[in-house]
Amino acid sequence: MGSPSYKIGIDGGGTKTECILVDASGRIAAHRLAPGCNPSVVGQDQARLIVTDALCGLLNAARSENPAAHITQTQLFMAGTAHFWNEFASSLTDFGAVTAGPDSLPVLELATDGQPGLVLHSGTGSFVAARDRKGGVHYAGGLGWRFGDPGSAYDLGRRAISRALLELQGWLPTSRIGPTVRDSTGLGESADASAVTRYFYSDPTPNRKIAALAPAVLRLASEGDHSAHALIVESASELIDLAARVVTHLFSGVPTDSLRAGLSGPILTHPVVREVLAPRSPLPLEPVTATPIEGVRRLLLREG
Repeated sequence: MGSPSYKIGIDGGGTKTECILVDASGRIAAHRLAPGCNPSVVGQDQARLIVTDALCGLLNAARSENPAAHITQTQLFMAGTAHFWNEFASSLTDFGAVTAGPDSLPVLELATDGQPGLVLHSGTGSFVAARDRKGGVHYAGGLGWRFGDPGSAYDLGRRAISRALLELQGWLPTSRIGPTVRDSTGLGESADASAVTRYFYSDPTPNRKIAALAPAVLRLASEGDHSAHALIVESASELIDLAARVVTHLFSGVPTDSLRAGLSGPILTHPVVREVLAPRSPLPLEPVTATPIEGVRRLLLREG
């Protein structure tokens, strides 16, 4: 009898790094959580350290089950520069055949089950990923918080701050957005637009601070605030427009209602956002309920 074999899968994002060790039957033998490892956010040295520590922890977990255990394959699904992660993958030893791919693949797998279709995903950022009729994988958006990412937590927070500042300046009618944004700064009720602006500009991690406002925007919209609802419509509609361009390019002549199309992430699967998207999309959008790490596990199994 040969030594037991395992596979490793990693879903590495900007917020967290989730890792699994899978045995030959597909059972998750070990699970690890680590901080986010996007090199564009934490730097390349820290990204290497986070993932290397996680990999070594999973290798030790395999050997604790059986000292003769070995890793046959490792798949990295990572946020950040593909060149960096490909170089990192090629540097690894003791982890079998190592490949690196984008962090969009696990949620695309969950949405389409390996079939032609697409997924719209939103977290701190957003993207559209698609699998064409020949099995090719395509990626749209995901430009990062500095350049947009409509439908994302960051984009909702950015739009809310913009609205709040104009309200505080007196150029827009007051709504619940202004006080909500101002209160999030802890500056007090007397804070004016200049003080709120300085607060966000001086933060060392403005993308996270701004994205943290998204739940409040969703809550206000669900409570009937028209301004918050309008922000969601503006933001989510841009992501739907991007998805429509992807469909037109990749699936010309295919009835859109026959395509598998998923919504992934806490923003897009929120009831308010789904209500906004439904009448604006020609696609049969279905929420993805499984977590991305389950998509990683399925991709590991797909490779046999």
